[in-house]
Amino acid sequence: MTATTRTGLASIATDQDTFAIVAMDQRNTLKRMYHAVGIPDPSDDELIQIKADTVEALRGSASGYLLDPTFGVPGLARIPKEGAPYGVLVAAEPSERGTINGEPRGHRDPALNAQWVKDQGGDALKFYVQLRADRKPGPDGVDTTAEVLEVIKQVVADCREVGIPSVMENLIFPLAGEEPPTPAQRADRIIEAAILMDELKPDLIKVEYPGDEASCKRLADSLTVPWAVLSAGVAFEEFAAALRISCDAGGASGFIAGRSIWKDAVGMDQVTRKAYLADEGRRRLDNLVQVIDGRARPYTEVTAR
Repeated sequence: MTATTRTGLASIATDQDTFAIVAMDQRNTLKRMYHAVGIPDPSDDELIQIKADTVEALRGSASGYLLDPTFGVPGLARIPKEGAPYGVLVAAEPSERGTINGEPRGHRDPALNAQWVKDQGGDALKFYVQLRADRKPGPDGVDTTAEVLEVIKQVVADCREVGIPSVMENLIFPLAGEEPPTPAQRADRIIEAAILMDELKPDLIKVEYPGDEASCKRLADSLTVPWAVLSAGVAFEEFAAALRISCDAGGASGFIAGRSIWKDAVGMDQVTRKAYLADEGRRRLDNLVQVIDGRARPYTEVTAR
């Protein structure tokens, strides 16, 4: 189903051993994006087709695509086999994860494992968690931090056994009753969570931009595995600036970015959408590739200390 013959992290990397990955693994988020532009009930066919159109339009500029199994992977069957090679990361986290006191919990569906990803033609497994290193067990005794770390440990071991890379993604979150964080607090939470993930040695971690050059430097000094910065839906120019700093100061090995590249295509008819993606979408992606060219740290240079 994929068009690459490379293995390991090389299967989702550029020829410079960096990452230029387009994320299109959104499911419920994508439906909400349709709702926001006046389409309350997009069909499954439409959700599959927008993902197919995006991969096809941007093919040749991206090193890989992060896709969900519900709409994204089926979309690959609609794309011609001929063309530039690309890698595929398959999102393996459950679509619903549950909460406690409004805070997210972590769990894994054993059926959505590394072999399941491989059987779909995936080159790497991506798993999304929400981890706060400073979250302590509450009166109920539930330790959500320990839950998430156990899930990461299981995913990493499973991927090693099957022989495909593990890519772990984290987004921080507010604890129950917590005030919005200051920039310094937000940076601490991103970095502290990344350190806990790093200790379990996934092949790659997908991390939020911590906010400034000094925080990126702290990441660079703290991690022993490669990391890529995510876009979190921010405006394109804002993400491009964050990516530059992440590479220069933080030793990031590239990006795994989605909505900042393609979100404006949501709601367009297919003809207009394909033209937009081939023009503006590719321009944005190529600009990000130019940012990391000669700047991102090759993942092959990152070694455990």
